[in-house]
Amino acid sequence: MLDKEFSYFKKNKDILMKKYPKMYVVIVGESVVGTYEKIEDAYLKSVSTYGLGKFLIQQCVQENSVQTFISRAVFN
Repeated sequence: MLDKEFSYFKKNKDILMKKYPKMYVVIVGESVVGTYEKIEDAYLKSVSTYGLGKFLIQQCVQENSVQTFISRAVFN
């Protein structure tokens, strides 16, 4: 699930990190469809637009601190 999105991120990580440093990018398929400073904003906007399980949220940070967020996450 979301393998295509994560592969896209890994393949384009250097470009994305330069273009969107420390930002959360939302990826659908092989496209960045949004960028946000806060993960909560990325999640809330993306879940209302694309639905659960249809997008990947990834922060553009150095590799040793990469975190992957999937769209099934819930924020209270």
